Amino acid sequence: MTQIWEGDKVVPVTPVAAGPCFVTQVKDEKKDGYFALQVGFDTKKEKNVKKPQRNHLAKSGHNNLKYVKELRLESPIEAKIGDVINTETFAKGDVIDVIGTSKGKGFQGVVKRHGFRGHKHTHGNKDQERHSGSVAPKGPAHVFKGTRMGGQTGNDQVTTVNLEVVEIDALNNIIFVKGAIPGAVNSLVIIKGKGDLKFGVAAPVVEEVKAEETPAVVEEAPVVAEEIPAVAEVKTEEAPVVEEAKAEEAPATEETK
Repeated sequence: MTQIWEGDKVVPVTPVAAGPCFVTQVKDEKKDGYFALQVGFDTKKEKNVKKPQRNHLAKSGHNNLKYVKELRLESPIEAKIGDVINTETFAKGDVIDVIGTSKGKGFQGVVKRHGFRGHKHTHGNKDQERHSGSVAPKGPAHVFKGTRMGGQTGNDQVTTVNLEVVEIDALNNIIFVKGAIPGAVNSLVIIKGKGDLKFGVAAPVVEEVKAEETPAVVEEAPVVAEEIPAVAEVKTEEAPVVEEAKAEEAPATEETK
């Protein structure tokens, strides 16, 4: 987290790298049975992406996306493969919900996991300050399902609602959200807000690379064509040299005899 000054007040915020996210697939109810939008975010080495995934992502122009997530929709949306979702969808002052995975803390007791007060430290208690106490009644003689006990803590999906967008850095695609959001640093989150999605134009990264490589191959063709006349000239020069040498040797032999 960090902070932003608004006049004389300091606001605690969490910077979130929001995109650019590329649309990799659009699902509809007629073909897939439900409406959904599949988007990809961030990149990794192409060799670490399996071939079926590369072929699927190649339609969007980016076959090395690191994260691919499907977002369910209640109604159809006008989107196509290759569209870009960035910070233009949000504005300063918007109220959003952030969905993330909380930090995993391993096996914890009831005091840290459920907030139990614990027992007294004196008057007959020994090594029981943070114990849970009785977990089952005498009558049924078994532990009820859902009883709060020690166990795995964290690593759950958590939704923080009614957060405010304080500032937007459109140049670096960063959204400053007021307060804390679930998850650790560099973890993946989903931002939900009211309104329609705004799509930008996909960056022609793949097209530019192909356009530069094509002229380079075409320029090499004339180089091969120039070498052919060079070989023909060498052959035509060698032929007269041999004929002249034979013509001079013949008269010299007759004079000697």
